[in-house]
Amino acid sequence: MLGAQLALVEYGGFECPYCRSATPVIDEVRRRLGDRLVFAFRHFPLAELHPYALSAAVAAEAAAMAGQFWPMHTRLFAGDEPRLRQDDLRGYAVEIGVDPETVVWPATQLVEDRVEADFNSGVRSGVRGTPTLFVNGFAYRGVVAVDELMDALMEALLPR
Repeated sequence: MLGAQLALVEYGGFECPYCRSATPVIDEVRRRLGDRLVFAFRHFPLAELHPYALSAAVAAEAAAMAGQFWPMHTRLFAGDEPRLRQDDLRGYAVEIGVDPETVVWPATQLVEDRVEADFNSGVRSGVRGTPTLFVNGFAYRGVVAVDELMDALMEALLPR
């Protein structure tokens, strides 16, 4: 990913239905652009709307400690409806080869600061809802669809 021409950052939450809808769009954009694009997911759990979003975020970060963030990310967004209770998180951990007790409280206390740092970064960047996307550092305000996002990314390559 070093030397990628494009950067896409998503602030999202695993319980957010709009993030769930955006995931296959972003996956397709990532597939099309390959090494030309670096993608980062930043946690922005809206706990007042989504009661399981925070526990899912810390579970993903706990999986990251075992080098399994992206498999957990994929699993958390799989399916039509989010299943994010503690037993679900443990089951996903087993599926991806992570000790299930490391992805639930109290073990997740070790990574809560990572989720909080992402959230605070989003607040400082003007994030108010999810998903919020940034293309090469600029807020993306368009429709979250493959063609529109590809257009925005290609436009970001043009000299300003």
